[in-house]
Amino acid sequence: MSQAKNGDTVKVHYTGRLENGEVFDSSRESQPFEFTLGRGEIIPGFEKGIIGMEVGDTRTITVSPGEAYGPRSKELVAKIRKVDLPERISPAIGLQLRLQMPDGKRIDLLITDMDEDTVTLDANHPLAGNTLVFNVELVEIA
Repeated sequence: MSQAKNGDTVKVHYTGRLENGEVFDSSRESQPFEFTLGRGEIIPGFEKGIIGMEVGDTRTITVSPGEAYGPRSKELVAKIRKVDLPERISPAIGLQLRLQMPDGKRIDLLITDMDEDTVTLDANHPLAGNTLVFNVELVEIA
């Protein structure tokens, strides 16, 4: 049997958990996740964990923040005045916003705190700073 290597398109089923066991994502109730190894389409630690697997293999892959979404950055958290938000936005903790920059790049923001006059916006990836644990089954190598 062949082993997964860079350049192979693979299909996997996975369940992703935080270290405390909380599930944050899974492909088990849908189609297998398909990607090409070595293209940087997914987080590096997950990709590295697939290398060498054979179809039918299962594996637990533990990915440090540095090989996933990086550490949380205080520089990506800002407090702004509510009056500076567009009028169409009704701020609430947990509300996700997408900001388009002048260069066309989009940034996803999450309102993490608010008071009478201000909101706190966080541009960190929701999984930044977390060690991620994936249970993976290699379904196909193309």
